[in-house]
Amino acid sequence: MSDPTTTPISAVLVANRGEIARRIFRTARAMGLRCIAVYVDADADAPFVHDADVAIRVDSYMEPPAIIGAANTTGAQAI
Repeated sequence: MSDPTTTPISAVLVANRGEIARRIFRTARAMGLRCIAVYVDADADAPFVHDADVAIRVDSYMEPPAIIGAANTTGAQAI
């Protein structure tokens, strides 16, 4: 019987960039999770952006409300 107070995770927003984000995406996909990236204009063509299932542009990586907003917009249950 499952615990009714737990919420299964189906999507994760990775608040990182570059090779670290790509490694997290690989592991998350192996776990059956949808992968969400955030990026700034300078990283728009970076491999980690293209590897994500969904990519959301933010003005700065240093704006927590933007990261949380991206998670809410995409339905991510984890950051």
